[in-house]
Amino acid sequence: MMAKKTVEQKIVDPEYLFFEAKREKQFITGSEAVREAVKRANVDMAIAYPITPQSESMHLVGDIYAEGYIKDYFRGESEFAVMSSVAGAAMGGVRVFTATAGPGTLRAFEMFPTWAGARLPIVCDFFCRGVNSPLTIQPDTIEIGFMLDTKMMIFHAETAQDLFDMTLQSFIIAEQPDVHLPIGVFADGFFVTHTREIVEIPPDDIKLPPYDPYKSPVPAMDMETPPIRQMRDPFVMKSNFISYASHASWQQEILAAAERARKHIHKYLGGLIETENEGADILIMASGTAVSQAHEAIWQANQEGIEVGLIKFKVIRPFPTEEIKMIAKGARAIIVPEFNISGWLAKEIRSVIEDNSKVVGAPRVYGGMAMPPELIVEEIRRVAR
Repeated sequence: MMAKKTVEQKIVDPEYLFFEAKREKQFITGSEAVREAVKRANVDMAIAYPITPQSESMHLVGDIYAEGYIKDYFRGESEFAVMSSVAGAAMGGVRVFTATAGPGTLRAFEMFPTWAGARLPIVCDFFCRGVNSPLTIQPDTIEIGFMLDTKMMIFHAETAQDLFDMTLQSFIIAEQPDVHLPIGVFADGFFVTHTREIVEIPPDDIKLPPYDPYKSPVPAMDMETPPIRQMRDPFVMKSNFISYASHASWQQEILAAAERARKHIHKYLGGLIETENEGADILIMASGTAVSQAHEAIWQANQEGIEVGLIKFKVIRPFPTEEIKMIAKGARAIIVPEFNISGWLAKEIRSVIEDNSKVVGAPRVYGGMAMPPELIVEEIRRVAR
């Protein structure tokens, strides 16, 4: 039997790969950006199950497995099976990657709090699409709202460049010993996954250092570690008091781990938010491709003599509470455009600022509708009167 071929890549420091290595401009789709990120991530295993608009990205990851960039790759029986298998792989001490979308996210939903509870540093890309009836495969970010309380860290990519950088950097952030939590990198389906743009990418002959499971705050379930059990049921399950105390303290530790991730997010992502003209009376706060539409709307408003600032959310969990509190103090109105019906980002912003009456949860489109910048401009004009 012939041994599987592997590609020779040099292991380099994350800082070199992220910031110092010379980058080449490539005109690629978001799905291809995922392939390029995984190619350089020194991934041990990828597990896939097809669902639009994620299928292409994991197909491309399968291609680089065949080329020798990944040690193992297989297709699961369902989305739930994939996320269960991913958990097992991470528990065994390997660096693992997967992706899903929309109804796939919901079918596998039970596993995501389990990932966080078991302190598994899994990186999963989510390509947002509609989940409600009538069936739609078009972009809709409602699944981010569903995921907010899973204790997974949540990044939201605006562009294919964001998607490349966030996917690659997430492995290092997730695996920090004081963090060790899963990260979901979300991108708006089709708007990002299937359109082409310029993405700057480092050489493919370098890769991240391997994952070291022995720096984990929980033991790896491998042949080098004495057998362990996730839950010692006679101790936990036979006493309500002990069960309550164990769960409460552990959930607080998971939240604390996400807070400890802030310094690593600042180091590698440059912060949880990006701002432009944050001192303006009127601000737009947005994430994902709503940011792109906001840029055009701000340009149109400027042509009319209306000054508008922009706050781009790169990270939703942990939420940039203190940053938003500080910026919101000086604003007269905060416009929050979203590609979902629930307005989860507007709700998050309202929950942390002192005067939440200034938050305008509009425009809001859903079910795959586009968001013409004129819709945002109408809200700008209305609050500027």
